Amino acid sequence: MKVKILLIIIATLIIAGCTQEVKQMGELKLTSTAFKDQENIPPKYTCQGDNTNPELTISGIPERTKTLALILDDPDAPSGTFNHWTIFNIQPTEKIAESSAPQESTQGKNSAGKNSYTGPCPPSGTHRYIFNLYALDTELTLDATATSKDLRKAMEEHILAQTTLTGLYQKK
Repeated sequence: MKVKILLIIIATLIIAGCTQEVKQMGELKLTSTAFKDQENIPPKYTCQGDNTNPELTISGIPERTKTLALILDDPDAPSGTFNHWTIFNIQPTEKIAESSAPQESTQGKNSAGKNSYTGPCPPSGTHRYIFNLYALDTELTLDATATSKDLRKAMEEHILAQTTLTGLYQKK
Protein backbone atom coordinates (compact mmCIF):
# COMPACT_ATOMS: atom_id res chain seq x y z
CA MET A 1 0.00 0.00 0.00
CA LYS A 2 2.84 2.42 0.88
CA VAL A 3 4.59 1.61 -2.41
CA LYS A 4 1.39 2.31 -4.35
CA ILE A 5 0.96 5.68 -2.62
CA LEU A 6 4.60 6.52 -3.27
CA LEU A 7 4.17 5.66 -6.96
CA ILE A 8 1.08 7.85 -7.16
CA ILE A 9 3.00 10.75 -5.58
CA ILE A 10 5.92 10.29 -7.98
CA ALA A 11 3.58 10.11 -10.99
CA THR A 12 1.79 13.27 -9.80
CA LEU A 13 5.10 15.12 -9.48
CA ILE A 14 6.20 13.98 -12.94
CA ILE A 15 2.91 15.06 -14.49
CA ALA A 16 3.07 18.40 -12.64
CA GLY A 17 6.60 18.94 -13.95
CA CYS A 18 5.49 18.17 -17.51
CA THR A 19 2.50 20.47 -17.15
CA GLN A 20 4.79 23.28 -15.97
CA GLU A 21 7.07 22.73 -18.99
CA VAL A 22 4.10 22.81 -21.40
CA LYS A 23 2.78 25.94 -19.68
CA GLN A 24 6.20 27.55 -20.00
CA MET A 25 6.40 26.67 -23.70
CA GLY A 26 3.09 28.41 -24.34
CA GLU A 27 4.24 31.64 -22.69
CA LEU A 28 6.96 32.75 -25.13
CA LYS A 29 5.53 35.54 -27.24
CA LEU A 30 6.82 37.74 -30.06
CA THR A 31 5.08 40.98 -31.03
CA SER A 32 5.95 44.11 -32.95
CA THR A 33 5.09 47.74 -32.48
CA ALA A 34 5.04 48.06 -36.30
CA PHE A 35 2.33 45.49 -37.10
CA LYS A 36 0.07 42.91 -35.48
CA ASP A 37 0.15 39.18 -36.16
CA GLN A 38 -1.40 38.34 -39.56
CA GLU A 39 -1.50 42.02 -40.57
CA ASN A 40 0.44 44.05 -43.14
CA ILE A 41 4.07 44.99 -42.57
CA PRO A 42 4.51 48.74 -43.17
CA PRO A 43 6.49 49.57 -46.35
CA LYS A 44 9.21 51.19 -44.21
CA TYR A 45 10.50 47.69 -43.34
CA THR A 46 10.52 46.42 -46.94
CA CYS A 47 12.48 46.87 -50.16
CA GLN A 48 10.15 49.77 -50.96
CA GLY A 49 11.15 51.61 -47.79
CA ASP A 50 14.19 51.73 -45.51
CA ASN A 51 14.65 47.93 -45.72
CA THR A 52 15.32 47.76 -41.96
CA ASN A 53 13.99 45.34 -39.39
CA PRO A 54 10.95 46.33 -37.33
CA GLU A 55 11.15 46.56 -33.55
CA LEU A 56 10.30 43.21 -31.96
CA THR A 57 9.14 42.69 -28.38
CA ILE A 58 9.76 39.38 -26.61
CA SER A 59 7.98 38.17 -23.49
CA GLY A 60 7.64 34.92 -21.56
CA ILE A 61 11.27 33.84 -21.98
CA PRO A 62 11.75 30.54 -20.09
CA GLU A 63 14.05 30.74 -17.06
CA ARG A 64 16.62 28.26 -18.43
CA THR A 65 17.12 30.23 -21.66
CA LYS A 66 20.78 30.85 -22.50
CA THR A 67 20.22 32.43 -25.94
CA LEU A 68 17.52 33.26 -28.47
CA ALA A 69 17.48 32.66 -32.21
CA LEU A 70 15.33 34.29 -34.90
CA ILE A 71 14.62 33.12 -38.43
CA LEU A 72 12.53 35.23 -40.82
CA ASP A 73 11.17 33.26 -43.78
CA ASP A 74 8.88 33.89 -46.76
CA PRO A 75 7.31 30.48 -47.47
CA ASP A 76 5.41 31.93 -50.46
CA ALA A 77 8.48 32.72 -52.60
CA PRO A 78 8.20 31.30 -56.14
CA SER A 79 11.35 29.18 -55.85
CA GLY A 80 10.57 27.88 -52.36
CA THR A 81 11.08 29.37 -48.92
CA PHE A 82 13.23 32.50 -49.01
CA ASN A 83 15.10 33.32 -45.80
CA HIS A 84 15.22 37.05 -45.02
CA TRP A 85 17.06 37.00 -41.68
CA THR A 86 19.02 34.45 -39.67
CA ILE A 87 20.24 35.62 -36.29
CA PHE A 88 21.35 33.61 -33.26
CA ASN A 89 23.16 33.71 -29.93
CA ILE A 90 20.96 36.65 -28.98
CA GLN A 91 21.27 37.23 -25.25
CA PRO A 92 17.82 36.90 -23.61
CA THR A 93 16.24 40.30 -24.07
CA GLU A 94 12.80 41.85 -24.15
CA LYS A 95 13.38 43.84 -27.32
CA ILE A 96 15.14 43.75 -30.66
CA ALA A 97 15.43 47.38 -31.66
CA GLU A 98 14.31 48.73 -35.02
CA SER A 99 17.08 48.90 -37.62
CA SER A 100 19.64 46.89 -35.66
CA ALA A 101 20.67 43.42 -34.65
CA PRO A 102 21.23 42.90 -30.93
CA GLN A 103 24.81 43.34 -29.76
CA GLU A 104 26.67 40.10 -29.04
CA SER A 105 24.51 38.18 -31.52
CA THR A 106 25.54 36.58 -34.80
CA GLN A 107 23.78 37.15 -38.11
CA GLY A 108 24.02 34.19 -40.46
CA LYS A 109 23.63 34.21 -44.24
CA ASN A 110 20.15 34.78 -45.62
CA SER A 111 18.93 33.62 -49.04
CA ALA A 112 20.28 36.83 -50.59
CA GLY A 113 23.75 35.85 -49.32
CA LYS A 114 23.80 38.72 -46.81
CA ASN A 115 24.52 38.70 -43.09
CA SER A 116 21.71 41.11 -42.36
CA TYR A 117 17.98 41.68 -42.52
CA THR A 118 16.57 41.76 -46.04
CA GLY A 119 13.08 43.21 -46.05
CA PRO A 120 10.00 41.79 -47.76
CA CYS A 121 9.99 42.25 -51.52
CA PRO A 122 7.58 39.79 -53.14
CA PRO A 123 7.60 39.64 -56.96
CA SER A 124 3.79 39.37 -57.03
CA GLY A 125 0.83 38.87 -54.74
CA THR A 126 0.69 38.95 -50.97
CA HIS A 127 3.35 36.93 -49.17
CA ARG A 128 3.60 35.79 -45.55
CA TYR A 129 6.74 36.74 -43.62
CA ILE A 130 7.14 34.47 -40.61
CA PHE A 131 9.36 35.58 -37.73
CA ASN A 132 10.25 32.33 -35.92
CA LEU A 133 11.65 32.94 -32.43
CA TYR A 134 13.35 30.19 -30.42
CA ALA A 135 14.46 30.12 -26.76
CA LEU A 136 17.49 27.84 -26.47
CA ASP A 137 19.23 26.16 -23.55
CA THR A 138 22.68 26.74 -25.04
CA GLU A 139 24.92 29.12 -26.93
CA LEU A 140 25.50 27.80 -30.46
CA THR A 141 28.97 27.27 -31.94
CA LEU A 142 27.97 28.45 -35.42
CA ASP A 143 29.62 31.40 -37.14
CA ALA A 144 28.44 34.04 -39.63
CA THR A 145 28.58 31.59 -42.56
CA ALA A 146 25.65 29.63 -41.07
CA THR A 147 22.37 29.54 -43.00
CA SER A 148 18.89 29.08 -41.58
CA LYS A 149 19.20 25.37 -42.43
CA ASP A 150 22.44 25.16 -40.41
CA LEU A 151 20.79 27.00 -37.54
CA ARG A 152 17.75 24.74 -37.49
CA LYS A 153 20.00 21.67 -37.36
CA ALA A 154 22.16 23.13 -34.57
CA MET A 155 19.06 24.02 -32.51
CA GLU A 156 17.70 20.46 -32.50
CA GLU A 157 17.47 19.16 -28.93
CA HIS A 158 18.04 22.69 -27.52
CA ILE A 159 14.67 24.41 -28.04
CA LEU A 160 12.97 25.28 -24.76
CA ALA A 161 10.15 27.26 -26.38
CA GLN A 162 9.24 28.77 -29.72
CA THR A 163 6.74 31.20 -31.15
CA THR A 164 5.95 32.98 -34.40
CA LEU A 165 4.82 36.38 -35.59
CA THR A 166 3.49 36.57 -39.15
CA GLY A 167 3.36 39.72 -41.21
CA LEU A 168 1.93 40.15 -44.71
CA TYR A 169 3.21 42.24 -47.58
CA GLN A 170 2.35 42.94 -51.20
CA LYS A 171 4.38 45.35 -53.33
CA LYS A 172 2.44 48.33 -54.56
